[in-house]
Amino acid sequence: MIQTVRESGYTRNSTAGSPSDCFENRVTSRLDKKKAKAEKKVPKDASATDKKKKRHKKSVETYKIYIFKVLKQVHPDIGISSKAMGIMNSFINDIFEKLAQEASRLARYNKKNTLSSREIQTAVRLVLPGELAKHAVSEGTKAVTKFTSG
Repeated sequence: MIQTVRESGYTRNSTAGSPSDCFENRVTSRLDKKKAKAEKKVPKDASATDKKKKRHKKSVETYKIYIFKVLKQVHPDIGISSKAMGIMNSFINDIFEKLAQEASRLARYNKKNTLSSREIQTAVRLVLPGELAKHAVSEGTKAVTKFTSG
């Protein structure tokens, strides 16, 4: 009789039905795996470990460069302080979050899995007030047309 034992991630076929044989095979298999891992961890070149690795700062994505570009388009001679830039960045993140939340709610109501430009446009009309919504919709339409045409 052939038994298949499947424990700890490996399969083996054995004709011997003894539980002690099965235990010994498991223990030796685990020891072999530990030895293989230990061999992989041993550095091949000692000089490579002597050099210190440079730590990279975790990159934080912000809208700061885009805010600055728009500011220079509108008022080329005016600057912005870092505190004001932080406030503007928080404002944009907040508006983005509100629009995304409203658009996802609209998609869920219509039983759709994908956010399209139609959901975004409707979310903009619902979230932003009056004239601001009209300008945002026209700019968004212009951007989508430019993107799809080339």
